[in-house]
Amino acid sequence: MATIFTKIIRGEIPSYKVAEDENYYAFLDINPMAEGHTLVVPKKEVDYIFDLDPDTLGGMMRFAQQAAGKIKNAMGCKRVAVVVLGLEVPHAHIHLIPLNRESDIDFRKPKLKLSPERFTEIADKIAGAQ
Repeated sequence: MATIFTKIIRGEIPSYKVAEDENYYAFLDINPMAEGHTLVVPKKEVDYIFDLDPDTLGGMMRFAQQAAGKIKNAMGCKRVAVVVLGLEVPHAHIHLIPLNRESDIDFRKPKLKLSPERFTEIADKIAGAQ
């Protein structure tokens, strides 16, 4: 059975896409820690990030690097954190989270509640960033 991320990639579930190529897909987390919090996933469905073959993992990190640059420019943050948790969905993924201080990364804090319009604004801003 396809994971929720595979269904998002296929367009069966809507998402706020910020970047895509033939192998990877980046979209806004719907329970973000910060505006611009993005998930990067390989289109290849593999449960655990370190079970990806070396070429796919390396390509994913290069894709994430490009997405992080767009996030940093669009959101005006000091850094973009890279977090690998991977327990909540059985599909390899990384979190790219805009941050200005270390305390911005605390998964125990309440998540932001954004309107669909705000998600669309953010996704468009990141997608259009250089």
